[in-house]
Amino acid sequence: MLKANRPDRATLEHLVKILEDPPEDLVRKDSKFKKLGLKPDDYVGNPKAVVDVLEKHGELLQRPVIVRGSKAIIGRPRDRVPTFLD
Repeated sequence: MLKANRPDRATLEHLVKILEDPPEDLVRKDSKFKKLGLKPDDYVGNPKAVVDVLEKHGELLQRPVIVRGSKAIIGRPRDRVPTFLD
């Protein structure tokens, strides 16, 4: 992900507030996450830690994030999206 395309801190904080999923689900727990020595439990119930790690490592942002009005979801699996948009 290009650094210019990364959401800024204010955007991340807003997403965490309106997300209908647990905030920690915004963080991809892939090989990059493991390579950085990060631990999934550090983000459970800790929205500030989620924002901190995503601000520093934007490539860990789970995508797509679908925003509609004052609510947002992670668009995975894809079959969640049509229901959310209805």
